[in-house]
Amino acid sequence: MDDIDMAIVRQLAANGRISLNDLSDTVGLSPTPTSRRIRQLEAEGIITGYHAKLDETALGFPVSVFVSVRLDKQVDEALAVFEEAIKRFPEVVDCWLMTGNRDYLMRVATRDLADFERFLTQRLTRIKGVASIESSIPLRRVKATPARIP
Repeated sequence: MDDIDMAIVRQLAANGRISLNDLSDTVGLSPTPTSRRIRQLEAEGIITGYHAKLDETALGFPVSVFVSVRLDKQVDEALAVFEEAIKRFPEVVDCWLMTGNRDYLMRVATRDLADFERFLTQRLTRIKGVASIESSIPLRRVKATPARIP
């Protein structure tokens, strides 16, 4: 990636709805080569998609909880069972397989603490192989970026 590609990526990360003409003006190219570079960045997997940034609180989900899960076994089958279950839960908005003391870290978004308790007791604890769960409630977000850009 050269400096122009980086400028394109930075502009699109800041405003995915920027017009091709405005983007071209910003990076100092005409629309055709700018469009060609965007297609190349997409083909290389650097740009993986476009989406709207949504406010979960405005959508009715003001409570975020970070949940760490440890499984009773760290074998492929147990990981697959857990991951397939988590994919079906709309409350889970992010989930990572981790190194260290816990096997998974996820962020759960709910309407309130009672909604989180229902998720915890009626869904998460019922997944086969879950050995322990630890939850943390964030007080406020300090920083959020869509991706790290060099």
